[in-house]
Amino acid sequence: MHRKVMGDLIQWKSKERRKPLILRGARQVGKTWLVRDFAKEHFENMIEVNFDKDPEKSDYFTQPDVDRCLEFLEIESNESVQPGRTLLFLDEIQAAPEVLARLRYFHEEKPDLHIVAAGSLLDFLLAEHDFSMPVGRIEYLHLGPMTFEEFLLARGEKRLQSFLSELGPSDPIPDSIHSRLLERLRVFWVVGGMPLAIKNYIESGDTRMVAQEHQSLLQTYEDDFAKYEGRVHPHRLRKVFRRLPALIGGKIKYSKIDPEERSRDLIQSLDQLEMARVLYRVHHSAGNGVPLGAEVDDRDYKPLFLDIGLVSTSLGLDLVSQSRVEDLLMVNEGTLAEQFIGQHLLYRGPSYKRPELYYWNRKEKSSSAEVDYLVSLGHKVLPVEVKAGKSGRLKSLQVFVAEKKVPLAVRFNTRPPKLSSLETAVRTLENRPFLLLSLPLYLVGELDRMVRMAFESEIDET
Repeated sequence: MHRKVMGDLIQWKSKERRKPLILRGARQVGKTWLVRDFAKEHFENMIEVNFDKDPEKSDYFTQPDVDRCLEFLEIESNESVQPGRTLLFLDEIQAAPEVLARLRYFHEEKPDLHIVAAGSLLDFLLAEHDFSMPVGRIEYLHLGPMTFEEFLLARGEKRLQSFLSELGPSDPIPDSIHSRLLERLRVFWVVGGMPLAIKNYIESGDTRMVAQEHQSLLQTYEDDFAKYEGRVHPHRLRKVFRRLPALIGGKIKYSKIDPEERSRDLIQSLDQLEMARVLYRVHHSAGNGVPLGAEVDDRDYKPLFLDIGLVSTSLGLDLVSQSRVEDLLMVNEGTLAEQFIGQHLLYRGPSYKRPELYYWNRKEKSSSAEVDYLVSLGHKVLPVEVKAGKSGRLKSLQVFVAEKKVPLAVRFNTRPPKLSSLETAVRTLENRPFLLLSLPLYLVGELDRMVRMAFESEIDET
């Protein structure tokens, strides 16, 4: 399976001032497979230590001498450690916090040795007050679920993926190819981007098997709650976790989760799910400029789940009951469309940056408006609307454009791409010309390239 982040790993390998790398992400997003594939292609050998399976091996790293630790690892693995040629892979490192703390000594004493650590519940570990991170001596990469384009490549449809990567913002798409892409999109929304689910679907072609894999993954996340019983309330956490998929796309109201629970307790549970990276908060930003995070209202946010396939299974959706693309897109008032675009926008930036996403909500009683997502590209703020179908009103998008004076807005729907020159028509604000870039949902992975091209393209005046 091709992962875009592989390019970042290759770049890290060749850096002169390289630090030990920690690969972060939710459980089962493919961290272990990615590192093993990376080692297979780019190193002579790899020594792998899994601290969840072999916790006693953490004792090797308590040695005061780094060379002594490496000697023990060589004996254990019957492999030689050759800086520059060997990858040392420390998996499930959250189970051995003392090892994480000692990575600073490997950086200082063995700077030529390539070290990658991976962990899925690191945020819980880092929240411990008595834990000291080796600040400035490690670096991070963040991994999410597989994208739609990575899904196409996993299916062996490289030509279809290449077609997407070469399209312009106003290029025509033959109806048959457009329909084919929408059908692939429909499958992806059921299968999702979790690597095991994709592997299962490719091997079996059976979405029922995929649903079983999803249920297993969801149960794994719930089982993890019990590991933190001293820090969390497992029953409440499980209740919030199961409720989240039905809340995607709307501002969080704690009464919708459980009217019997105190909001303070629900907030704590949501914090913990975010630390486990199965929940992402899409915060309201004023959207006046970049960085968008500088004008955030922490109390005003919408939830995103880890993966659209897990959402589909949680909501009881499947390919049999949703035979037409438009039917699937319209389920639960666009929940799936917002989840799909949202999880792609979360990870569209450099993998060394922590995933973040924002939306905009105008709170004036007489003139309310809401834009689904805000993203930045360079110094520009881009408002993004998601329409679960072929059309939809652009009132909120126009309000944002007129109020913030942005030159371009983005709309995702099920129509082929189109770039239009329009003018806002908001009763209380001055009319402003702007570019509207309309893209089919399946082109979300090409957003940045399309926006750059949009400012250079011939524009449709209709």
